[in-house]
Amino acid sequence: MSKVNVLVVDDAPFIRDLVRKCLRNAFPGMVIEDAVNGRKAMAMLGKEPFDLVLCDWEMPEMSGLELLTWCRQQPEMKDLQFIMVTSRGDKENVIQAIQAGVSDFVGKPFTNEQLLTKVKKALSKIGKLDSLMAGAQARVNSAFANDSLSALTGGKPEAAKVAAPATASAKPLLNAPKPQTAAAAAQAGRGQGQLRLASGTQPCVIKALSLKEALLVVRRSAALPQVLEGAVLDLEQGENAEVARLNGYLHAIAALEPKPESDWLQLTFKFVDQDAQKLDYLSRLIARGTQQKHFTPSA
Repeated sequence: MSKVNVLVVDDAPFIRDLVRKCLRNAFPGMVIEDAVNGRKAMAMLGKEPFDLVLCDWEMPEMSGLELLTWCRQQPEMKDLQFIMVTSRGDKENVIQAIQAGVSDFVGKPFTNEQLLTKVKKALSKIGKLDSLMAGAQARVNSAFANDSLSALTGGKPEAAKVAAPATASAKPLLNAPKPQTAAAAAQAGRGQGQLRLASGTQPCVIKALSLKEALLVVRRSAALPQVLEGAVLDLEQGENAEVARLNGYLHAIAALEPKPESDWLQLTFKFVDQDAQKLDYLSRLIARGTQQKHFTPSA
């Protein structure tokens, strides 16, 4: 079986880890390497062949679009599958990437299923999917064939049961920080934004903002957000309606009211971007909010 080489390019370690874990679980035989920006990825692509690149758009030193443009200028990379993993879903950005030769898009935030669907489609185009899936199935069959659990437990599977570890999909505990009514929660905000989760988009009130995190208030919906769930926070501020798309994950979730049926949730959203432009935008936004009292800056 010919191996499949994949390069994951993102300046956020959290996103790289998320993509690697997803691919390794689905395709145990896949060779996965990563790079922190387009410049490092370009050096790696120049040294060894890759079948697929999963690349962020906004990165320091060299953006995903610049890397894509360079790749399409190399004759040996004409068949390279290049998927942009980005929060930039605007029409003009999509057109720009298509003109540069992008193979496909995955929007942030994404589910494992969405990512795998795009990866399978890309590998199928270059005839690598069937052999990869066959290799994965062979490993599964081998694992079952070599399973000695029955011998170790005397045919009693319950003897091997252990407490299930907490996972990112577990329901978060809702601990109320302090009593507040729904009206007070809405009035306590210092700005507004849009929180994009895999389950949909939710308007949010920004209670506090720093270079590392944002404290958000959202109305509780049928689909509860999950701890460690990846998300994108869209902030639009200023006379020119500047928009910053900040990648991150939900670090903590709590009820805003001291009751199980609380209508409002308080979310701690940790940023993972290392992009200097985004950090500069945040700095200006915090400074502007301090002057105009739109935000409550936190340490």
